[in-house]
Amino acid sequence: MKGVVVTRFGGPEVLEYREMEVPMPGPDQVLIRTKATGVNFADIKGRYGQMHGSAPPPYIPGLDVAGVVEVVGKDVTKVRPGDAVIAFPLTGSYAEYVVASEALTFPLPEGIDFETAAACPVVSLTSYMLLAHVARMAEGETVLIHAAAGGVGTTAVQLAKILGAKLVIGTVGSEVKKEVAKEAGADHVINYEQEDFVSQVLAVTDGKGVDVILDSIAGEVTEKSLKCLAMYGRLVNFGIASGTPGKVLTTDLHASCRSLLGFSLGTTRKERPHLLEEPAKKVLRLIAEGRLRMFIGQRFALAEAAQAHRFVENRLSTGKVLLLP
Repeated sequence: MKGVVVTRFGGPEVLEYREMEVPMPGPDQVLIRTKATGVNFADIKGRYGQMHGSAPPPYIPGLDVAGVVEVVGKDVTKVRPGDAVIAFPLTGSYAEYVVASEALTFPLPEGIDFETAAACPVVSLTSYMLLAHVARMAEGETVLIHAAAGGVGTTAVQLAKILGAKLVIGTVGSEVKKEVAKEAGADHVINYEQEDFVSQVLAVTDGKGVDVILDSIAGEVTEKSLKCLAMYGRLVNFGIASGTPGKVLTTDLHASCRSLLGFSLGTTRKERPHLLEEPAKKVLRLIAEGRLRMFIGQRFALAEAAQAHRFVENRLSTGKVLLLP
């Protein structure tokens, strides 16, 4: 089979498309023939060796996949050969065949095509768990979503609305991305390159601030976000795209009853994979019913993984970027 390998830590040039052996599943694992896989920002961070738990090179990058089950281990009961599934592979998804644990493999409902399916695992499960499980967003609350035109952003905007948010505000870095966030359903979108998002959020919320903030950027964005977080509000950090950690004073939290929370889908997959089963069923049902849309921004051939990484790394992408074998 063909696949992509990170040969050493570095830029997109370290990605090599090469021939490799087809992996074989263990007793509680499945072999999946890849139909499409997504490019996640974590793939970029991992390629530089900056992701927590990054594997040492050489390794196959990629977090999620959509495909068809080819072989199942002797202890597998949830899926069988021929089933269409999404999964989080054990050793990367940039390959024509991947192996995944049964616990991290989820059957696809009828009506979901493979490209839509490949766009959803990381972004939909992350978005749902951020809002419903970590922030515990309640109906009628207000939500601020940073990077609202990206894969997680466009999904979280929709899910916030589905879960009953009264007002969803997004921040983006360009006018083009502004339109993408609006198309996803954001009520108000702020171009942080041209506007101060803190003053804009306070203006839109009559000075009260928002109840929930989803922050994958960290650094100064986290620090400024606290200035527009309402009393009893929850800020959830789930990434460090800026490359700089944010600094928070405890005095910014206790008197206002506000909370600063953290979430990692990678940690949850590793430590508590059972927590993903119910969210996976819910988001897949929403997609199958047409209530949740996956925004696909660009498609590349698997052999063009380096070009896809440059595209994402240069902040040119909106929605989800896919690799097709």
